[in-house]
Amino acid sequence: MEQKSYPHLLAPLDLGFTTLKNRVLMGSMHTGLEEARGGLKKLAAFYGERAKGGVGLIVTGGFAPNMRGSLYPFAAQMSSGRESRAHRVLTDAVHEHGGKIALQLLHAGRYSYHPFAQSASAIRAPIAKFTPFQMSERQIRNTINDFAKSAELAREGGYDGIELMGSEGYLINQFICSRSNTRYDGWGGSYENRIRFPIEVVKAVRERVGHDFIIIFRLSMLDLVEQGSTHEEVVMLAKALEKAGVTIINTGIGWHEARVPTIATQVPRAAFTWVTEKLRGEVNIPLVTTNRINTPDVAEEVLANGQADMVSMARPFLADSHFVAKAAEGRPEDINTCIACNQACLDHVFQGKRATCLVNPQACYETELVVSPAAVKRRLAVIGGGMAGMSAATTAAERGMDVVLFEKSDTLGGQFNLAMQIPGKEEFKETIRYFKRRVEQTGVTVKLNTSVETADLEGFDDIIIATGVAPRLPSIPGIDHEKVIDYQTFIREQPKLGSRVAVVGAGGIGVDIASMITEPDSHSLDDWLKEWGVDKTIAHPGGLYPHLNKSAERQVWLLQRRSGQVGKGPGKTTGWIHRKTLQKRGVELLGGVSYDRIDDQGLHISLEGQHHILPADQIIICAGQESVRGLAKELESAGKSFHVIGGADKAGELDAKRAIRQGVELAISL
Repeated sequence: MEQKSYPHLLAPLDLGFTTLKNRVLMGSMHTGLEEARGGLKKLAAFYGERAKGGVGLIVTGGFAPNMRGSLYPFAAQMSSGRESRAHRVLTDAVHEHGGKIALQLLHAGRYSYHPFAQSASAIRAPIAKFTPFQMSERQIRNTINDFAKSAELAREGGYDGIELMGSEGYLINQFICSRSNTRYDGWGGSYENRIRFPIEVVKAVRERVGHDFIIIFRLSMLDLVEQGSTHEEVVMLAKALEKAGVTIINTGIGWHEARVPTIATQVPRAAFTWVTEKLRGEVNIPLVTTNRINTPDVAEEVLANGQADMVSMARPFLADSHFVAKAAEGRPEDINTCIACNQACLDHVFQGKRATCLVNPQACYETELVVSPAAVKRRLAVIGGGMAGMSAATTAAERGMDVVLFEKSDTLGGQFNLAMQIPGKEEFKETIRYFKRRVEQTGVTVKLNTSVETADLEGFDDIIIATGVAPRLPSIPGIDHEKVIDYQTFIREQPKLGSRVAVVGAGGIGVDIASMITEPDSHSLDDWLKEWGVDKTIAHPGGLYPHLNKSAERQVWLLQRRSGQVGKGPGKTTGWIHRKTLQKRGVELLGGVSYDRIDDQGLHISLEGQHHILPADQIIICAGQESVRGLAKELESAGKSFHVIGGADKAGELDAKRAIRQGVELAISL
C-alpha cells in the first residue's frame, strides 16, 4: 500500500519574525486543570506531550485579563507576575520539544458566571444567569490596558504569543454585534464604533509586546445568531485587525448561545471551511480554519484546496497527542480519531470536572494514568471484544502481558458496530478501526466466534469479563407481537418500515433510533446547512435564514415513562441538538406514558389519565439494557476470581466513556 503524505499540512509557515514548523494549530480547550491545585504541572505534561507529537502551534485554554472577565469565581487569570512565573513550567515543557505556544486571553463578558459580569450593554445572555453591568468609558479603557498587560505577562512567562478571543460570543464579540451592544457613545451605534474595542485592544497589545510576538485574533466569521455580523462587516474588521498588528486570524464559528450545531458529531467534517475561504484574498496575513477537521486527509484537502493557510484542531489532540507525528510518518491508520462526542471534554468542563477524552482516557491524566511495564508477566483472558474488552486487552498487552481476547461474534467492536450505523455517528467506526489496529500492534491473541465456558479459562492468571449488554424488554402485554422489534435487531437488519412508528424509550438509544428513521435521503453539506438555516452568502446578519421545518415522511412517536422533557439524549452539551432535530422532523415527543398493551391495532398507552391507541406499524423497543453476566455467575459459583468492566459491570446508558476508562485503569492496576 502506498504511504500517504501530507505536503501542505506539514509545510512550514513563515511569519516573518518566526517560523511555524507546520500548518497545524492546536485549538484552545479549557481542561479544568487551569484552576486545579498543581494543575499547571499537569498541563505542562499535557501540552508537552502534544508538542512532542509534532503540533506546530498550541493555544491554551482561556485565561482572563482581570477578575471581572473570569468565567466564574476564582477561574484562571493572567494578571500578575506570580501567575506569569508559574506558567514557566508549562512553556518550558513545550519548548523542550521544539513546539510553540500561545496563551489565549478571554474576557467572558456577559457569559461570566458571577454577579460582577460586565459587557458592552446591560443585556443578559439567554444562556447566562446574571445580567451584566454596562461598562463605563473608564472600565473600557482599563480593560484594554488589562489585555495589554496580560499579553506582556504572557511574554514574560515564556509564551510565543497570545490569542485574543474575539468570537463565540465572549466580550470582544459582544462589543462587535448590535445583539449585545446597544450603546450610543463612541463604543456603540455604527459598526465602525462597535469594532473600535477589538481594534484598540490589538493596538494596545502590539505596542506592549513588540513586533516579534505572535498575536492571533479569533474572529467570529459566522455568528449564527440574530443581529450578528454580515460577511461585509467581517471583512471590514479583518482588514482593520491586520492594520492594527494581528499576526494570524483564526476562524470562530457560532456563539455559545447559537442554536445551530457547530462541533458535535452530527456536523459533517470540515463543514465550515467555506467560511474561512470567503475571507481569502481580503487580508495578507495567514488564515486558520476550524471545526470538525479530525483526520490528516481532511486537513490536507482543505489546505490543498486553498481554503486556509492553517487548520485548527482541538479535540483531535485529546484523542491522540501524536496526531501530527503519525501523519508525518505516513501512519494515519494509527491515529486515535476524535469522534466529536463531547462526552468527556465539553460535557465535563460544563459540569465543573476535568476534561479528558472518551476514546483516550489518558488525555489530561498524563501524570496519573501511566502505562508502565508489568513487574511480572501474567497470562490474561479478556472475554468480550467491545470497547471495554479491547481497551483492557491492549493496555495489558502494552505492559508486556500475554493476553487472549475472546469474542463470541465474528468481529470486534461490540455496541460501536451498531452505533456507527446511526446517521451522525459514522465516526464511531474510526474508534473500532483504531482499537483493532492496537490489538494487532500489541500482540493480543484474538479468538472470534468463540463462546467461553469456565473450563476454557484454566491456566489464566487473571480473567476480565467484558461481555457487554443485551436489550431489556419491558413487561408489556403483547411484547412478543410481530410489530415489535428491539433496537439491536432493528439496527442490524434495518427492516423496511411502515408510515407510522412508535419508539418506546427516549434515552440515548431511543433518540438515535428516532433520528435514524427520520433521516433525510440526501446527506450533502449544502442540504445540512439548509436544514439548520445557515446562509452561505452571510448576507443576512449572523449568517442565518429563518428555520424551515420539513414535512415528515412518516409519523414517529418517541415515548418515555418519566414525565418531563423528552428527547434530549445523554449529552449535556449536545442534548439540545437531538431534541431540536427531532422537533424539526415532526417527531411527536410524549413523556409520562404508561404502556397498556400491544396488539394488531398498535400500541395502547395511557397519558394524563386518558387512553390512546397509537396505530403504529412497527414498535421499536429502546427501553434500556441489561448486563450480560452469565459467565461471571458461573465463575462466581466455581469460586474463581475475576474482574467485571463495561456494560457487564453496569448497563445503564451505553457508556463507552466509562467502559474504555475502566479497561485502561484495570489493566494498569494488574
